[in-house]
Amino acid sequence: MNLKEIIGLSLGAIRERKLRSALTILMVLVGSSLLVAVNAFGAGFSDFFNKQFANLAPNILFVSSVQQDQDGGGGGGIGSVSPPPSAKITLNAAVDSRIRSLPFVDQVIPSYQGDISIQSGSESKAFAVLSMDPSRLFVISPTLELLEGSTLPSPNDPTAILVAEDIAFPPGESTPFINLGQSVRLTYSFVDANTGEAREESKSFVVRGIIKSTGNPTVDNAVVIGLQPGDSLLQRAGKYDSLFVAATSSDYVDVVEEEIRTLYGNDIGITTVQNILKTIKEFTGGINSFLSSIAIISLVVGAVGIITTLYTSVVERIREIGTLKAIGAKNATILGLFLFEALLIGIIGASFGLVAGIGMGYLLASASPGGGGGSDAEDENAGTGSGVGASDSQPGSSDQGSQQTQESDTLTPVYLGGDMIRVWFISVGLSVMAGFYPAWKASRYFPVDALRSL
Repeated sequence: MNLKEIIGLSLGAIRERKLRSALTILMVLVGSSLLVAVNAFGAGFSDFFNKQFANLAPNILFVSSVQQDQDGGGGGGIGSVSPPPSAKITLNAAVDSRIRSLPFVDQVIPSYQGDISIQSGSESKAFAVLSMDPSRLFVISPTLELLEGSTLPSPNDPTAILVAEDIAFPPGESTPFINLGQSVRLTYSFVDANTGEAREESKSFVVRGIIKSTGNPTVDNAVVIGLQPGDSLLQRAGKYDSLFVAATSSDYVDVVEEEIRTLYGNDIGITTVQNILKTIKEFTGGINSFLSSIAIISLVVGAVGIITTLYTSVVERIREIGTLKAIGAKNATILGLFLFEALLIGIIGASFGLVAGIGMGYLLASASPGGGGGSDAEDENAGTGSGVGASDSQPGSSDQGSQQTQESDTLTPVYLGGDMIRVWFISVGLSVMAGFYPAWKASRYFPVDALRSL
């Protein structure tokens, strides 16, 4: 019996048992499509986070001071009016200068940060304030854009303020909280370190610009004022809350971190985007492994279906097997006949499973957080007009930033050719393996016993 005859008999057996074969093929299809969808969703998830964290600039290190524990528990308790614990290392101009002199450090951006209340008209709300040189915002947030009509204030402007879009136009509210060109009053409440009394410091600012959403929480959740006004308002006396250290390249982030650790040891806090991204990747990797295990279980169920289908087929075709052996068919021929039937089921199920998996991947992505957020963001950005200010400081960055922001808002599955080929071969391989035992069982029948059984 030649290969053509074996193929013909196998196809005929599948056609004779249409419903059973279709259900078995469906099992393989579901398992392979799930595996394709999970792989594409996982790759898309990683790509989504890579785009999101690209907004934070991968070459940035966030340097902060570590708090010094106080003896006797005299401060920091509930209801206490004592000032907070002092820092082990005071971040000041000297520390700024020393870090700036390290190799592979491009620039150091000092900042003050705190919680303030903003009074706009008769309404007052609490927000975070970021005090730094406004012209360096593009260093820590490369995709930053300003709404139309905004201007980027100069570092020496003592009354200018930039407001995040979600602060100016609170989500879910029909009227804006802050308008461009409006005068607002910032109030900072603190405890006087000398007297222990609660005090307030207030200062008026004019809204020079509104920052479009960037995906960078440091910028998107705060109002931005200059360094000197922030020092005065927050009563810092030249003691920075944090330093944004920009390495010359993301490849040198670890080197710069090691150099800073050599200078200050564990008395200074250092956080990098790469470390955050690594943690996120480990987390998403665990989720993807879990989802993949579910898909593989589905494939195993499909394999069990193949075993059941072929074993039943063997029982039903004992007379046929006996006849074939009586006319000279060898054990290898009978084995190949049933294995080829399993192979056909695997090929059909896996091939259609790849197509179904593409659609299922998009379905998973659309149901996930961020899966449908791109269109709303694009419509809103289109309605507000093109950003300005970014092009003045970094030519071409406005258009590129807009495109990157819109793309990073949407989670889309990523289909890798290698993954799809691997899934196809796994599905087909499992199908052939599942068909081996029934095929072997069929090949071991003696012609006399097979013909006598029916």
